[in-house]
Amino acid sequence: MTVRVATCRCGQLRAEASGEPVRISVCHCLDCQRRSGSAFAAQARFPLEQVRFDGDANQWVHANDSGAETSFHFCPSCGGTVWYQGGGLPDLIAIPLGCFADPNFPAPNFSVWEVRKHAWLQITGDQIEHYD
Repeated sequence: MTVRVATCRCGQLRAEASGEPVRISVCHCLDCQRRSGSAFAAQARFPLEQVRFDGDANQWVHANDSGAETSFHFCPSCGGTVWYQGGGLPDLIAIPLGCFADPNFPAPNFSVWEVRKHAWLQITGDQIEHYD
């Protein structure tokens, strides 16, 4: 079974995911742009029972435009968000792809909130589903 380890920048906070993610996506919503500091965010989602957490985390809860709450867990030392849960997929743990620091991580299969996508950005690939 594949085991992937995601960490914050300083390495104090970790999430260890077993098995394959059930969803890998990029999101163009304004909240994800702000969270990631980029034009979009990329994340992998795993069932809760497949993820083990280690280290101290702070938590921040945010309600999105539809009112659904998401709980973000981040390192109190370096501030890196290592996982979040809630929103439209509350039974899954989302882990930002960059926290895995693995250039061979599988490609996304969903691109969501494309109505907020930057005009210069293209998400390509035969297996990607696109949603506004």
